[in-house]
Formats: sequence, C-alpha cells, structure tokens
Amino acid sequence: MAKVGLDSTFEQRSGLRWLWVAMIVFIVDYLSKIIIMGTMAANGEKPIAVLPFMNLYYVHNTGAAFSFLSTEGGWQRWLFAIIAVVVCGFLSYQMRQASITKTTHNIGCALIIGGALSNLFDRIHYGFVIDFFDFYYKNHHFAIFNIADVAIFCGAILYLLSSVSQSRAVSK
Repeated sequence: MAKVGLDSTFEQRSGLRWLWVAMIVFIVDYLSKIIIMGTMAANGEKPIAVLPFMNLYYVHNTGAAFSFLSTEGGWQRWLFAIIAVVVCGFLSYQMRQASITKTTHNIGCALIIGGALSNLFDRIHYGFVIDFFDFYYKNHHFAIFNIADVAIFCGAILYLLSSVSQSRAVSK
C-alpha cells in the first residue's frame, strides 16, 4: 500500500476552496455601490474628479458591457441574469474539478463568479447595474463600469492565461 503524504492529499483538494475570493469581490463591490448611491445622484449629477483621467459618475446600466442592449424594453435584464447563472455554474463546476493548487485558474474563476454574482444582485434587486468609474482621455470617455466589472475582466485574463499554460503543458 502506497503511503499518502501531505502533498498528494493537498493536491486532491477542490478548487472550490478559492470561492472566498468571489465573496470578497461581492462584498467590496456591494459596499462601493452603497457608498456611491448614498453620496451621488444617478445619471445627472456632476462627476467627481478623482484623477486627471478618472471621475466618479453614478449611472444606472440596464444593459451589459458598454451599455450593450441598454435601450431594449427590459427583457435583457433576464437574459443577462440567465447568462450570469449559467457562467457561475460552469465556472463552479470547473473549480470543483480543479485541484486547489491550480491557483491562476481558480482565482480567475472566483473573480469572474464574484463579479457576475454582484452584477446579478444589482439586476435582480434594482433592475439595473450600478456603474461609477469613468475613465477618459481629453474628451474621449471609456464605458462607465464598476468593481465587479474589473474583477470579471481580471478573472477572464487569469482564466485565459491558465488555459494557455495548461494547453502548452498538455502538448509537451
């Protein structure tokens, strides 16, 4: 009978143990939105200059990234909610299958899950997503976004990096 050491037991633990990262993203995003809602008026108050290239400007986004589908009649709210649930389920399954030691993969998944659940909460609770970061250069403004969106973006990069490194390892 083979002796099972601490290392092999550690590697067999599920990547779901990284879900605490998703919880932190959710809490930080939620608290930031509470502060913005409590201190600014939506869609009209003068932006608050934070840096020479960034304002805080509180908006209600009924669409997705770059306000995609924001002018539709409301059906998009439920479409984006369903997409968020499916993506979170898929990524949770992947984390469950992955070893806890697959750090880049698991953190990437957790960041996406935390951001998606936070924006899902907004869609269900308010009917829109609360966005407030306004980055710009001269008179050119980037789409207004929030902390959850940053987590989703960073998580997607980590997820892709882990996928590329895994496919390279398999092909060797």
